[in-house]
Amino acid sequence: MTETTLKVSGMTCNHCVQAVEGALTELTGVERALVDLKANNVVVQYDESAVNVAQMTEAIEDQGYDVEA
Repeated sequence: MTETTLKVSGMTCNHCVQAVEGALTELTGVERALVDLKANNVVVQYDESAVNVAQMTEAIEDQGYDVEA
């Protein structure tokens, strides 16, 4: 299991948290996603043989948020 932190901008409320966490946990291979609204990031635990950072970034951006490099 691998863990990474993605910086996400545009999140302002609990709806945003649920949207980002939900989009990530729907991806095959994502074990856990935990958003820190104050820090504007999400910590993701995932199986790197099943999903990659590019796929997670796309899932977040599809919800209307920006992932910073």
